Amino acid sequence: MTSPLLDQIAGRLDCAPDAASVMEATLDRIAACNGPVNAAVSLRSRDALMAEAREAPRDTRPLAGVPVAIKDLANAKGLPTSMGSPLFAGQVAEADDLFVARMRAAGAIVIGKTNTPEFGLGSHTFNPVHGLTGNPYDVALSAGGSSGGAAAALACGMFEIADGSDMMGSLRNPAGWCNVYGMRPSFGLVPSARKGDSFLHQLATNGPMARSPAGLAALLEVMAGPDPEQPHGAGTFAAQDAAPRTGRIGWLGDWGGAYPMEPGVLETCQAALDQMRGLGFEVVELPPPFSAQALWSAWVTLRSWAIAGGLGPLFEHEATRAALKPAARWEIETGLGLSAMDVHRASVIRSDWFATAASLFAEVDVLALPTAQCWPFDAQLIHPAEIAGVQMDTYHRWMEVVIPASLIGVPAVAVPAGFGPKGLPMGLQLIGARGSDAALIGMAETWHRATDWPTARPPVL
Repeated sequence: MTSPLLDQIAGRLDCAPDAASVMEATLDRIAACNGPVNAAVSLRSRDALMAEAREAPRDTRPLAGVPVAIKDLANAKGLPTSMGSPLFAGQVAEADDLFVARMRAAGAIVIGKTNTPEFGLGSHTFNPVHGLTGNPYDVALSAGGSSGGAAAALACGMFEIADGSDMMGSLRNPAGWCNVYGMRPSFGLVPSARKGDSFLHQLATNGPMARSPAGLAALLEVMAGPDPEQPHGAGTFAAQDAAPRTGRIGWLGDWGGAYPMEPGVLETCQAALDQMRGLGFEVVELPPPFSAQALWSAWVTLRSWAIAGGLGPLFEHEATRAALKPAARWEIETGLGLSAMDVHRASVIRSDWFATAASLFAEVDVLALPTAQCWPFDAQLIHPAEIAGVQMDTYHRWMEVVIPASLIGVPAVAVPAGFGPKGLPMGLQLIGARGSDAALIGMAETWHRATDWPTARPPVL
């Protein structure tokens, strides 16, 4: 007996359903595809991986024999954790982060890391340690981020599942741009790493990415579950609860014009919603439910406060400060300049938006927004300077569309929405009330069975 996920990978790679055959086919796929996209980094040797796969127990644990690579912001014992920064290049992890340990215990074989921007800042995956990750649909364009390496590797078929993390859309934006699935779970469902403050900062979370909603569910079941050493635990997750279903979707579009969108983004998402209607979903258009500017003000305050708390020690010394990219220095400087009352006012806005969103979820099952406001951009840019003629005033203003979910810790699944006029992918965020993770994956599964976009339109690579 083998795990259903291993069987699924074997079927896709046309190999025998055992760990060694799947590992060999996976490594062959990486060798064929990774060069142009540069998604997988810090790979272990082929001989070591094949030896581990041959010795892997043949059982039905959820991830038994499944090859995975860990996002290079998290620790996997024996592998480097550079976080994309030259300050940590070559640093080898002495222990697994909690969710990585859970993946290994479920049978996963960790083969390396996936690329990420420096410290995960900015939804464009490039750094001075591992270089640039290109979009599999056009390697001259961005794969998004900060889980860009994971999304690109999934799109190329190197992996079936991948972990990621999401503060400002990092599991959703790259999934949308790479035609795969990404999920930001309810805050607290997947515990964070045990370091620093664990009470105050409630923006970032780890979560799953996959080529299918079933893959999301399988990985989330493994990653989820409380950590007795951390607060804010949100229970466990059972993959079997993510049964196919439909529901009532509230379409927010461009938030009443507040979010500038490149031509074709809204049209592509609306076409997907029209198709969802044919599958039994009800779709209603909603007016802007809250001030976009208030959300942005609260977001940048709480984000900079959190980043300054985490990276502040690197800013204290001139040598390490000089090695930080400009976006990191700007975030830290902004965070250090905040007062306690600045943070309080931002949290009041967040609280008001949570209450408003709760009233919306009493009328619709999910809220829908695009995963990005623009199409994948030139990979040589640091970030887009403007969208639809509107100048972007920060390095991350162009991805403002993801913060309604991030700010209040509710779950969101990014599903492939289809392709635009230039043949590039776009995604759709399905955002639910806190705790509705299984229902969201069930809706994604209904969509996947009708479209299977990752298989229907794979990259040329």
